[in-house]
Amino acid sequence: LMCSCRRWGGLVQHGGSLRLSCAASGFTFDDYTIGWFRQAPGKEREGVICISDSDGITYSADSVKGRFTISSDSAKNMVHLQMNSLKPEDTAVYYCAAVSRTKQAMGVLCFDRIGMDYWGKGTLVTVSS
Repeated sequence: LMCSCRRWGGLVQHGGSLRLSCAASGFTFDDYTIGWFRQAPGKEREGVICISDSDGITYSADSVKGRFTISSDSAKNMVHLQMNSLKPEDTAVYYCAAVSRTKQAMGVLCFDRIGMDYWGKGTLVTVSS
């Protein structure tokens, strides 16, 4: 029961764009919120962006505000991460992860890696300088 990360594009240059997609399977898409996380070499995994089910707020890391957006396609059980104006410091393995709406109602944030129910395998994004 995992999200699978798909990506379009290869190695991207500084200032370029890339779109990642996560296809959910094995669980009821509408019962979960899917967000994005990343882990750079030598660093902890961090929340990138998600849309909270409990309050409708989009949570995003300060470092990606104004550059990354998240969207979902419930008809296809997919969530997309659009990354623009990429920087070398965006280089990381990107993961999609799902947290149930039930957990969110109890206070778990879609931005909190500890509370996630399902994780995708991750995909490496490399931004060259």
